[in-house]
Amino acid sequence: MISFENSEWIKKQREYAESVALEKIRPQARYYDENEHEIPWDFARFIWDTGRQHIDSLRPDSDISERFMLTVHINEVMGWGDLGLYLCIPWPALAGTFIKVVGTDEQKALLAEKFRSARPTWVGMALTEAHCGSDSSAIRTRAVKDGDSWVLNGEKLFVTTAKMSLIESDGLLVVWATTDPSAGSKAIKAFIVEAGTPGVKITKLENKYGLRASDTAVVIFEDCRIPLENMLGGPSSTGFKGAMTSFNSARPAAAAAGVGVARAVLDFLKEQLGREGIRIRYGVPRNLLTSIERDIIDMEAQLRAAWLLVVKCAWLIDQQKPNTLESSMCKAKVGDVVTKIAMKGVELMGSLGYSRNLLLEKWMRDAKVIDLFEGTGQINRLVIARRILGYSSRELK
Repeated sequence: MISFENSEWIKKQREYAESVALEKIRPQARYYDENEHEIPWDFARFIWDTGRQHIDSLRPDSDISERFMLTVHINEVMGWGDLGLYLCIPWPALAGTFIKVVGTDEQKALLAEKFRSARPTWVGMALTEAHCGSDSSAIRTRAVKDGDSWVLNGEKLFVTTAKMSLIESDGLLVVWATTDPSAGSKAIKAFIVEAGTPGVKITKLENKYGLRASDTAVVIFEDCRIPLENMLGGPSSTGFKGAMTSFNSARPAAAAAGVGVARAVLDFLKEQLGREGIRIRYGVPRNLLTSIERDIIDMEAQLRAAWLLVVKCAWLIDQQKPNTLESSMCKAKVGDVVTKIAMKGVELMGSLGYSRNLLLEKWMRDAKVIDLFEGTGQINRLVIARRILGYSSRELK
């Protein structure tokens, strides 16, 4: 049975995260939005030093049945602080999590070694390509076996934290490539590329609409040679199937951060209304409420519904139960809800909401990415339809 009462463990970690979001993240949100591509080193070093010490104080690994529930709570708080800075946190992220789940013992040891470094370290994921934004099975980046090496050639777009992983730290990049273009998705594998490897080049840093604190880049591989043992998972790699499975955790994690953005908007609106003496009258018949009261109550109801989907998905993951349907449902719901709440927030504040004097317009810009990355809203709705109707990916496209 799902419990909606947080354990003392989660409460303590959430309190710590809230202090970091309030004191270290929110005050810097506007600056790093205005100064895209400038790395927030002070914040990164703070998280690297104090954050790791805090994590070391957590309960032992033998008693972490709420691991993912904690993740979504922390992500929600970090999203409330600032979505862009949240993605600048030096941690394994999706790519590192994938290494932990399917990597060989040697690959897991490599990841652990990177995170024992004295300076902040990042791990990026290179999956998207120009011609196959949502159809990851159509990847063209090529991996050719040559003696005791794999040779990578191709171009990847929208690689999050690429600069921080490859240039600013001794990090890693998990790169998806095909070993045989004629074999379809069965030949798609993941490869670990270390920072400093010859043949890897960042050719462009994207200037983005939102999420500007986080670097997003174009990465080119030209005769990039890596050891054979750098194929993620080794010869028995699950390849593309494993990549798709990893989204079952990535989507609720991203959705949780989106809930945080939406909560930031609602908190701000209610604070501003309170300053004007406007109180939301809960329990009053709807026809007696003002238009603003109805808007706020509707937004709160939608946000709570979205959060409950995230919580259910987190519970399923911690219970090691199938969650493909639920991960897509919570991601699609949150993507829709956070976008609408952020836009409504700007609307209710009028011209002031559209100005840079407030963070509302920034939250509106950041919110849209929740509907785009880790699978677009359209892709997630397609996954949902397949699961509910019992169709395969070939039968329903």
